[in-house]
Amino acid sequence: EVQLVESGGGSVQAGGSLKLSCPAYTPTYGTHTMGWFRQVPGKEREAVATISTYGSRQFYADSVKGRFTISRDTAKTLTLQMNSLKPEDTALYYCAAAPGGVPLEAGAGSYPNWGQGTQVTVSS
Repeated sequence: EVQLVESGGGSVQAGGSLKLSCPAYTPTYGTHTMGWFRQVPGKEREAVATISTYGSRQFYADSVKGRFTISRDTAKTLTLQMNSLKPEDTALYYCAAAPGGVPLEAGAGSYPNWGQGTQVTVSS
């Protein structure tokens, strides 16, 4: 089991930036595909960005390409740098971990480990 704890959410105005962090408390961190997902009430949880086990490949949702950057480091921390935020980015953001063989484009159902979520609110 992978324990994940997100931090860094908050409220910003449109055009602003936030950085989400998620330390992973597991000795097997390097074997997991990691990802950031988001969810708004009444909608399904959607993938925002995912990253391969060694960080060499990333996947981004079309809506965040060019604005968000996902990264992971050897200190077992996953981050999501969010720039040029828009009101439609408002959501509860989750950090998630999946077995290393899961495709980067896979949906939330392929991720068995989740954090508790951190709220991001972007005002216009």
